[in-house]
Amino acid sequence: MIYDVAIIGTGPAGLSAALNLKIHNKSLIWIGSKSLSDKVSKAEEIANYPGLPKVSGADMNQAFQKQMEDMGLEITDHMVNSIMSMGTHYAILAGSEFYEAKTIILATGVATVGTLPGETELVGRGVSYCATCDGALYRGKTIGVVCNNPRFEHEVKFLADLAGKVYYFPQYPKSQMGLESSETLEIVDDKIVGLVAEMRLNQLTLKSGGSLEVDGLFCLRDSVSLATLLPDIAT
Repeated sequence: MIYDVAIIGTGPAGLSAALNLKIHNKSLIWIGSKSLSDKVSKAEEIANYPGLPKVSGADMNQAFQKQMEDMGLEITDHMVNSIMSMGTHYAILAGSEFYEAKTIILATGVATVGTLPGETELVGRGVSYCATCDGALYRGKTIGVVCNNPRFEHEVKFLADLAGKVYYFPQYPKSQMGLESSETLEIVDDKIVGLVAEMRLNQLTLKSGGSLEVDGLFCLRDSVSLATLLPDIAT
């Protein structure tokens, strides 16, 4: 199926787009986090949103959820890894699924997590954003995994079951699934500050001054930068 529109992002802008498309009877797929916007939900007080004066972020998120449910809107809970122009429409890789749409609405907001030095240049040459898509390429090999949200921990476990060795760099305080260092998974209390490559990524440089030899790096984050999704887009 080719949708009329694909909306990427589930914050206030994504919700606004989804509501209007629904009212106009357009076929749509709405891709992002089912919890909507973390930035909204964690806000102590929001004073500049029309119609909701001095509302807490949690209450605003709850109002968004109710309006979404009342309108029968559904979110496809995936992270979009890539968007490709097919000439007359677009193909979207989200998780391990492909979707097609005539039009894309980018409602991703401002990325709060920057890329690692050299990350963008090495996409497809050792850097990946999709465990289920590319994990099999590293069966029995050594990889690094950077993860900024516990909701991706099942993908970390998936990679640990495939790879010979996983160096895991969680960017949040506590594991939600009880992930612990094991024979194949090593939790590293350090930060990656550089990627070293010849033809492909082969080494991670660490803030502590050390380095790790790897065959690849998976970056499991809430969002991928627009420069990676659409390298030619002007923003």
